[in-house]
Amino acid sequence: MTSPAPMLEASHLQRHFGGLRAVDDASLTLRVGELHALIGTNGAGKSTLINLLSGELPLSSGSLSLNGQEISRWSQAQRARAGIGRSYQRSTLFEAFSVWENCRLAAQAAAQRPWQLWQSARHCAHSSARADAALLATGLSALADRSAGLLSHGQKRQLEIAMCIATEPRVLLLDEPLAGMGAEETERMLALLMQLKQAHALLLVEHDMDAVFRIADRITVMVNGQVIACDTPEKIRAHPAVRLAYLGQDHD
Repeated sequence: MTSPAPMLEASHLQRHFGGLRAVDDASLTLRVGELHALIGTNGAGKSTLINLLSGELPLSSGSLSLNGQEISRWSQAQRARAGIGRSYQRSTLFEAFSVWENCRLAAQAAAQRPWQLWQSARHCAHSSARADAALLATGLSALADRSAGLLSHGQKRQLEIAMCIATEPRVLLLDEPLAGMGAEETERMLALLMQLKQAHALLLVEHDMDAVFRIADRITVMVNGQVIACDTPEKIRAHPAVRLAYLGQDHD
């Protein structure tokens, strides 16, 4: 079976902070229909790599393309409008607003219409429709009118992903979406991720190894800013350098 063409392709990315090579010659390919996990110990360079992909940090060198178009010098806002969405380790919700309003605001920010000065933003049909679709996709429609601050931890993480989806991304960069979740919330999130990969290229940064090996199609492993392996979960599990550097010799 032929693999789909790369949606996001990073080649030989470098990011230096003085003499520190936070990301050192890292390459990565994301495809629609594939859940790609990024793992590594704290300080391995995972969050820095996501920041390079999303445009929050500029590259020291290397190249990045989205659906075949070079975007290495694009700003974060340009990349977001072109279809790169991301979530963060810490909550970025408007907790006083409703679940639906959080999604509508995300959709509005992604598709601004400054020429429609006479129209209330709350009555924008496009952003309202995107909010409805995002809540439906993430299973949050029944909670649309609830204040975001009243959601459980797992529901807040779902809402953050819903806000990403409301921007109509082609790529989702998810930074530890399972952090702090109980077993039931984790299962709901894993089911959502498996659903989302059908129409998106997904990069998942995660420390829950059991979850990663259950749902990932490919895994990239970073150590000290460098990619030491990128392969299927089965081959990563057996990779000698990975077992030594991250998983531990006794991991099974």
